[in-house]
Amino acid sequence: MGNPSTIEYTFGVTSKDKAYQQEYKNFLARLIEARKQAGLTQVDVAKRLGRAHSFISKCELGERRVDFVELQQLAKIYNKDLSFFRD
Repeated sequence: MGNPSTIEYTFGVTSKDKAYQQEYKNFLARLIEARKQAGLTQVDVAKRLGRAHSFISKCELGERRVDFVELQQLAKIYNKDLSFFRD
């Protein structure tokens, strides 16, 4: 069956890819949770960032990646430490 360190493919998606996708889904859930705990709507957050509502919506849906600088801004708005968004 080959080398045990070989990554197996399922329809072109590696198990490493699946793990990454699951971690990102977990991150998105924490992102939404942080906003809700702060008592803010997507529109509220968008206004504070000077962005369109669709920006926040796409971030939370995973249609747009959140970069580190954006995460820092969101964490500040939500009054959360960056560690909240991990694990």
